[in-house]
Amino acid sequence: MNIFEAFLNVLAQVWYLVPLLLIVSVFKSRWLKGVFGEFLVNRLLSKLPEFDYTLIKDVTLPTNDGTTQVDHIVVSRYGIFVVETKNMKGWIFGSVRQKQWTQKIYRHSSKFQNPLHQNYKHIKALETLLGCSEEHLHSVIVFIGDSTFKTEMPPNVTYARGSIRYIKQFNDVVFSDNDYARLTESINRLKLKRGVITDLKHRKHVKEVVASKVSSNECPRCGSEMVLRETKRGENIGKQFWGCSTFPKCRAVKQFN
Repeated sequence: MNIFEAFLNVLAQVWYLVPLLLIVSVFKSRWLKGVFGEFLVNRLLSKLPEFDYTLIKDVTLPTNDGTTQVDHIVVSRYGIFVVETKNMKGWIFGSVRQKQWTQKIYRHSSKFQNPLHQNYKHIKALETLLGCSEEHLHSVIVFIGDSTFKTEMPPNVTYARGSIRYIKQFNDVVFSDNDYARLTESINRLKLKRGVITDLKHRKHVKEVVASKVSSNECPRCGSEMVLRETKRGENIGKQFWGCSTFPKCRAVKQFN
């Protein structure tokens, strides 16, 4: 029996592991976690009274420099609520002003964009497209999954059911029935058609934004300012490089050209 025949023999015995491994990898993927998180929040927001609230989900809007993608928009007579979903686990550290928040799982820490800043772009896009006052647009960040806030969060950053309480606390009517209907229709008309082309264009725009940050003097890991440093020892002694100004808290470096 040659090596090829032996390989086929082994494959015939363990073929069932291949689809199993594929299924496991999909369930662990960030994409599925995001989809599942949005599904759960969608079910939760759908329980808002239909007469007073209209839920519009998975909205991609055109902007001056590309597109922006919104998980959920809730239109009501009491304002427009722009909802960003985060399906995460572990301890979450962050503040309103920080560009990057921290997720800590046991001893491993990782950075992610401040979702309040992320949602601000959505707010500004809707303000421009709808001609709506920013005071009537409300940012809501919803964390689901096994996560725990380890720093004090503002009231609009909450766990799943807390988002309903936050939305319902706005009870002053700011839009007439006609405005309510017009704004709902406008969002449905302005949003880009869902599909592969729209998703690809949005992902391309996100990659371009990330690339522009890397090429700027902004730390790609935590968003702080990068400062010019010089290697003090080793074979690269005297060589200059960009290092994060928050070192040793953040050890990100970039090559100096």
